[in-house]
Formats: sequence, C-alpha cells, structure tokens
Amino acid sequence: MSAIPDLVAVATGDRESFMAMAEDHFRELNPRFTPAQDWKASYFENILGNRSYSLRWVLADGRRVGFVLYGVEEHRFLPRKTGAIYELYIVPDQRRKGIARACAESVIQELWKAFPSKIQLEVVDGNQAAAELWRSLGFQKASERLVLATNQRANR
Repeated sequence: MSAIPDLVAVATGDRESFMAMAEDHFRELNPRFTPAQDWKASYFENILGNRSYSLRWVLADGRRVGFVLYGVEEHRFLPRKTGAIYELYIVPDQRRKGIARACAESVIQELWKAFPSKIQLEVVDGNQAAAELWRSLGFQKASERLVLATNQRANR
C-alpha cells in the first residue's frame, strides 16, 4: 500500500454509491443476498440518521476502496458503553495491501476515545481472512451467534 487510507464521512449525496458498494459487500458475504424493500428504503438513512454511528469511506490514493461503519452503544443492562465495528469492507482488488488493517487500527483508536468497556464485532461464519485480521489485532472469540430466520419458521 502506498499510503495510509483516509477515512472520510459518507454524505447524504453519496447514497447511490454507498448502497451499490454495500450491496456488493453483503452479496460477497452471502451470494443469495437480495436487498429487501426495507433495506433499500431505510438502511442508508437509518445509519446516517443515528448520531451513535460513524459511516466512513475508506480512501486509498484518493479513490474510494471501501467503507467502515462503527459506533458506540449503551450497554443493554449496565451503565456502560460498548464500542462496535459493524462493517469493514474493502473492494476485492484492494485487499492484501494493509488497507483494512490500517483502517481497523484507526477506528479502534477512535472508539477507545469514547471510553467503552470493550469493542466488539461479528465475523460472518467462514470469513477466515476477516477472522484472522481481527485476531491479529487482539480480538478474541467471546460467543457464537445463532440465528433462526423468518423463512425457517415454516419448516418447524
């Protein structure tokens, strides 16, 4: 990588570009991903409309090469805050250049400034490259998340 990536706020006018990149990201995680109507209508606006979230373009050499979504949440049951990294996406042709690592390190530094009790994230099952990146930054497996999807309800 020639330079440390810049993290630049995604603006309201970036909706179309962001949604296209987000769709690529989610489809890469799940090839059967088809954006639902509520996702198309609300995903971008709900992110930008929540002051607890930070959505940034990842720029390398002045080019948008990905995005990162992170924030600080109130703990559900205790009087403390939790940092969260919700998404970190780098376009395939820009991977293995240190961009994701530099971006992650920057976001982690920013999150610690809010004094959370911890920083957490999820890695989609099978995404070994992401799991290795986060482990190399000190993250450890703390739980396993199981999901029962709406479409599975009929099978029960």
